Amino acid sequence: MTIIVTGGAGFIGSNFVFHMLKKYPDYRIVCLDKLTYAGNLSTLAPVMDNPKFRFVRADICDRAAVYKLFEEEKPDIVVNFAAESHVDRSIEDPGIFLQTNIIGTATLMDACRKFGITRYHQVSTDEVYGDLPLDRPDLFFTEQTPLHTSSPYSSSKASADLLVLAYYRTYGLPVTISRCSNNYGPYHFPEKLIPLMIANALADKPLPVYGKGENVRDWLYVEDHCKAIDLIIHKGRAGEVYNVGGHNEMKNIDIVRMICRALGKPESLITYVTDRKGHDMRYAIDPTKIHDELGWLPETKFADGIKKTIEWYLENKSWWEPIVSGEYRDYYEKMYGNRK
Repeated sequence: MTIIVTGGAGFIGSNFVFHMLKKYPDYRIVCLDKLTYAGNLSTLAPVMDNPKFRFVRADICDRAAVYKLFEEEKPDIVVNFAAESHVDRSIEDPGIFLQTNIIGTATLMDACRKFGITRYHQVSTDEVYGDLPLDRPDLFFTEQTPLHTSSPYSSSKASADLLVLAYYRTYGLPVTISRCSNNYGPYHFPEKLIPLMIANALADKPLPVYGKGENVRDWLYVEDHCKAIDLIIHKGRAGEVYNVGGHNEMKNIDIVRMICRALGKPESLITYVTDRKGHDMRYAIDPTKIHDELGWLPETKFADGIKKTIEWYLENKSWWEPIVSGEYRDYYEKMYGNRK
């Protein structure tokens, strides 16, 4: 079995590569990654010498490069993690999100049609559903929830999802889609909430929280997500969408306070900044379908997962400190510096 994993140098993609190589030592895993700001080749250092692993630097929008790779590797399965994924960045520059997340997806599926695969899997997001009201804790996203996007990012992901399902219906391409809640864990790029707060708190820097920090997210430990995708590509039904949620709803402000306590830092570091445009209030996923059909349930409680995550960042400063001190700082100042 040969699997092409696009975006495999990113956060969830790299964790998926590690999971697959460990669980299936006979599989060949080929990582295709453009190495944009969020792709970090050092993340893959533990597997670069593995004879069952190959890294290829290329853009999923580059049709010639994609076709060349498919011709060389003749993959059985393609799992597409490659995406521009940060909402703030999509508000600043929507165009790159449309290019990568929609055109890139189409390019990959065209290659799948041309060279033949047993499964194309699209990694999507619960953000395609929009948001839920804070005063209705009984409401959850299901696979039948209408798409109702709030940002250029989520719009581009919803567009890609529709395109994937269209390729299934029109061409019979064997596809599946997973829509996950917020992931956290090792190798999370330090612009996202949890690693940003850990890095800033360790440096005694302000902890910027949008609005009042009341926004609620359903947090999914990245290892649990990887196990879900593993199940879907092997046993999921073609043409189906599977919601993958953590059953771990938390307010942003409560997570920041939890990190402060864990690191022994004062809550006075918390700084409330102007809220994000079109900021969704609450995400919550109902993962009943993937549980009933494939037997998947999240294994990691948030209290345990956040402890493991904080410990990982404390033990792996050599991974994230170069990121924080490099190009990311300019972006950070642009996004948060004038919001006080």
